[in-house]
Amino acid sequence: MSPHDKQGSRLETRQVDAGLADHAVAGAAPLAGLEAMLRAQAGDRLPPVESWNPPYCGDIGMAIAADGTWFYQGSPIGRKPLVRLFSRVLRRDLDGRHFLVTPAEKVDVTVADAPFLAVEMEVSGEGRGQELIFRTNVDDVVRCGPERPLRFAPEEGTGGLKPYLLVRGRLEALVTRALYYDLVEMAVEDDAGRLGVWSGGAFFAMT
Repeated sequence: MSPHDKQGSRLETRQVDAGLADHAVAGAAPLAGLEAMLRAQAGDRLPPVESWNPPYCGDIGMAIAADGTWFYQGSPIGRKPLVRLFSRVLRRDLDGRHFLVTPAEKVDVTVADAPFLAVEMEVSGEGRGQELIFRTNVDDVVRCGPERPLRFAPEEGTGGLKPYLLVRGRLEALVTRALYYDLVEMAVEDDAGRLGVWSGGAFFAMT
């Protein structure tokens, strides 16, 4: 990529961010007021999106790629603080569809794989007392255990496995390949002879 291309890419990203901000200020999009509402939340408390039941307002072109990049109408959203704000009002419903949700509106988000990536892992203890703590690409910190389990799904076309971590609600984070290799290295057998990992007193089988 030439310097000119890089500059164009940065300009395009700035334009996307500015466009989103303009929509919020002008009230022209279904997400009007979202950023202001989230910043008004006390402390780091998550909005209660699971309890909100707003009307469906359609598809405005929000998407999350398999690598965790957020897009608006085909262009990447470059501001991480803005992405994190959006991630806090993301919800996955029982039908598997993802939405951005406020008390007044709900809009589609197209998700290629999982909405989040688990990019960092801390390990403490060993054996049945082992504990795994993950950080996502939007800075959620998740303590893996019975309420926040790991699951290992078959990877289509390779015969391998893809690990997913439940973050909140029905939202999952795909564990990056580097961390997956770490999980494989620490894998042990349980009493039933299954290979897997312990965390928070629960065993997560690599099946």
